[in-house]
Amino acid sequence: MIQEIEIAEVATRLAGDVRPILIDVREIDEHAAGFITGALLIPQDLLAARIDAAAPDKRVQIIVYCASGVRSALAARTLADLGYGDVRSMRGGFIAWQRAGQAWIIPPTDGATASLNADQLSRYSRHLRLPEVGVEGQRRLLDARVLCVGAGGLGSPASLYLAAAGIGTLGIIDDDVVDLSNLQRQIVHGSDRVGMAKVDSAQQTLAGLNPDVSVVKIRARLCPENALAVLADYDVIVDGSDNFATRYLINDVALRLGMPVVHASIYRFEGQLTVFSAAGAPCYRCLFPKPPPADASPSCQDAGVLGMLPGVMGVLQATEAIKLVLGIGDSLAGRLVLYDALSMRFSEFQLSRDLNCPACGVGVDRAEIPLVDYAAFCSGK
Repeated sequence: MIQEIEIAEVATRLAGDVRPILIDVREIDEHAAGFITGALLIPQDLLAARIDAAAPDKRVQIIVYCASGVRSALAARTLADLGYGDVRSMRGGFIAWQRAGQAWIIPPTDGATASLNADQLSRYSRHLRLPEVGVEGQRRLLDARVLCVGAGGLGSPASLYLAAAGIGTLGIIDDDVVDLSNLQRQIVHGSDRVGMAKVDSAQQTLAGLNPDVSVVKIRARLCPENALAVLADYDVIVDGSDNFATRYLINDVALRLGMPVVHASIYRFEGQLTVFSAAGAPCYRCLFPKPPPADASPSCQDAGVLGMLPGVMGVLQATEAIKLVLGIGDSLAGRLVLYDALSMRFSEFQLSRDLNCPACGVGVDRAEIPLVDYAAFCSGK
């Protein structure tokens, strides 16, 4: 049976010589709006995983509280099941504590959460609960600048999840307009926007999803004349292009700038994904040394594509981009993931750097990599 403790008794114990451990099991945004002095914040569903660090001695007195007393009762039961012998749930929770006129505080404005407002603490609360992200990581996301090359099948899901995650500046470069045939897979657009520039349509959707995100529209095709200026303004490039000319150009410019590229491509029921890190790992030209002729690889228009396929690959691109911004996990640099939707199988292959690669090989001065007009080269002009 869960034992409850009255507000007055909690106040007495907290003022005593032997102070119990006081645990706030609410969410981060609730805690940030006010809490009892000295309370440790451990959200209820993280309690079992984190209590050992907070209370290694299971004989210690523990008082748990939430907003009204319901979650804290469940939390007290969890602690009892884990072997803690002296656990109490504060009756009425923090609301009753406030109504009783007991002292409580708001986190200082110069604390770790100062850079996140109340709406952000709520919006990103599931990120803040991840030790790998937390407040500092979310601030890093809000300060980050990511460019999506293309607002089509890959760029749509990638941009949606990057915006939802709170990437502060999200660039979208695309020179196309929305076509009815796009809507089977390009989910950032809608039927009411057929004929609208894709960058305008994407901005409309992304701004509605997250007002924290500044969407930079670039209605243009990436080319040797503008590529350096465009890419230099970002931290990570998400390559959602649909042609070899743009992919080779992105690779060469990124190597010049020392910038990582999250690459994906799709074909019918298959996708591939990797990261070209520009930090000693293989680059795109290690994988594909020479651009093929324009007719060597049919487009989605010619070959068809399962509508969900770019959704899967675009979400994975967003995941890799977030990991790069946060500096967490193992990136796909040096590894190529293949996805077969028909068999629902993922395969992974190791990539090797080509020491004779014209873009990143031994002795190549990356600052002097020529920016070739690959569009003309691939077309044979």
